[in-house]
Amino acid sequence: MQSNELSNIGLLKEIAEFLNEETDMEQMLQGALQKLLEGTLFETGWIFFIDKKGKQQLIAHDKLPNALKRNECMHLQKGGCWCVSRFQNGELKKASNIIECKRIVNARKKNNEDTNDITHHATVPLLSGQESFGLLNVATPNTIRFSEGELALLESVAFQIGSAIKRIYLTKQEQQVALVQERNRLARDLHDSVNQLLFSVTLTARGGVEMTEQQEIKDTFKEIQNLTQDALTEMRALIWQLRPKGLETGIMEGIKGYGDILGLTLTINVKGVINLPGSMEETLFRIAQEALNNIRKHAGVLKAELYLTVTLTDVLLVVKDEGCGFHMNESKNLPSIGLQSMRDRAYSVGGTVDWVTEWNKGTEILVRLPY
Repeated sequence: MQSNELSNIGLLKEIAEFLNEETDMEQMLQGALQKLLEGTLFETGWIFFIDKKGKQQLIAHDKLPNALKRNECMHLQKGGCWCVSRFQNGELKKASNIIECKRIVNARKKNNEDTNDITHHATVPLLSGQESFGLLNVATPNTIRFSEGELALLESVAFQIGSAIKRIYLTKQEQQVALVQERNRLARDLHDSVNQLLFSVTLTARGGVEMTEQQEIKDTFKEIQNLTQDALTEMRALIWQLRPKGLETGIMEGIKGYGDILGLTLTINVKGVINLPGSMEETLFRIAQEALNNIRKHAGVLKAELYLTVTLTDVLLVVKDEGCGFHMNESKNLPSIGLQSMRDRAYSVGGTVDWVTEWNKGTEILVRLPY
């Protein structure tokens, strides 16, 4: 066996061990790419994730020339090219030499920085069975074509990476299932214990009002009844948050059902076809829940308007009330943990949340998520 074959086997083993140990997607891809470049003559590389709609994301890169690194890898982030087009059409099945890369050409034309004599690259799809995730591209200065052996090595590494990507996705799905199961368990426990106990206290307080003639004691029992009823409403809302009944019939039905639990009257307006991924529905639902919670607790009104607009690229949710509003300070610090939670949920999927509010002029919450 020749020395370079032994070297390739050692490299594949090292990369496989690293992939098996890593659980964070971006760190895994970045580390695998670095090991590939360190163990071969490939000088630079980058990895695209490409979804079913053709949207691409530069998720890892290493040792890029200045022309490609410029403006946060602008030339790699935007525009089309031969390898991405072939991938989207399902025509790219194995490692291939690219005759001329449009991205590298554009970078060389528009920037003064050098491309380090990189003019061409090789590309290979990241696959696992019938699933495709994206592309691995590598390049070397003054190299137009890579040998069959180099392409074969690239395919082997891509196969390892594709399998590792699939493993991480499956692990996340298992975690989501476990999370849902735990939420369901907590919801059942709360319903069977605390919820029933609060209901019993409400009935007892109501009976206490009827059993006494002393007005002071009556007032005390009435106060206990009112406080317990509020706590019962809060508990039912919490149970609904843990195990929302209604998402199976659509997100807007789920939000409307939650509004009913809180005693809110909602006017709902929808534009576009609602056919969202489960994770996006969950994010929108949780943000809407927090918005409705804030209206019930702080706005001083029991009515709200919801507008959901779905386009080819974005989902826009607007929650509007005509309540008392609140003050946003100049430093943009959010005045409650709930508002920060809404922003964090949106940011976690690449979206944004903004507020338009003034004292005694109501509040409008604008949520935009990439679709």
